[in-house]
Amino acid sequence: MTKHFTVDPAVWALFPEARYYVLTIAGVDNHLTPNDEKEDRQRLAKASQAAQGFLTNPTFSQNDVVAQWRQAYQQFKTKKGARSSIEALLKRASQNKTFNPINPAVDLYNAISLTYAVPCGGEDINQLVGDLHLGLAKGGEAFKPLGADHDEPALPGEVFYYDQVGAVCRYFNWREAQRTMLTETTEEMTFIIEDLNEEQDQRSKVAAQALEHYIYIKGNKRC
Repeated sequence: MTKHFTVDPAVWALFPEARYYVLTIAGVDNHLTPNDEKEDRQRLAKASQAAQGFLTNPTFSQNDVVAQWRQAYQQFKTKKGARSSIEALLKRASQNKTFNPINPAVDLYNAISLTYAVPCGGEDINQLVGDLHLGLAKGGEAFKPLGADHDEPALPGEVFYYDQVGAVCRYFNWREAQRTMLTETTEEMTFIIEDLNEEQDQRSKVAAQALEHYIYIKGNKRC
């Protein structure tokens, strides 16, 4: 299971105050049982309510979390309309949309994201080829996103997670690759929480502790 996570110097140059919290676990049963589905649905609903605390401005784009991540995305190449994963989650919360369970690991990181207003994602370690990196794309790195039928290669200069095969997740934690996404058969996984500045980092630290605590009390058997 041994893998390493590295942030390339070019990303530190763009975002010198950013921090990344990484938690790796093994021996996971990630199947969604009826009991899990009920528990996860309740956890996601509670997290969606907590997210309302970060939506104090009636103009969605002017809420601090949304504005800060949009500003960050303006500093590197993106496709039109690409937004941070936390913005997408907060948007659903602002519209009072229901968050339906997917699988325990994905439900957990979505709940953590909503509760603390920080991007959080996960990768199947056994599907990574070599180590995981966060860097700037040269352009053309292979990437088939979740739900797509064809390759959508990375753009030159975009911030992305990658391994020896290609892109793993694009524009920080915007869009996940089918190749490394967490599924019910995933047994070894890594979670990454991202932040951009000191104010966000205070929440990220607590989010990482909450994630670790939850995994600990579950005994690494189930997310």
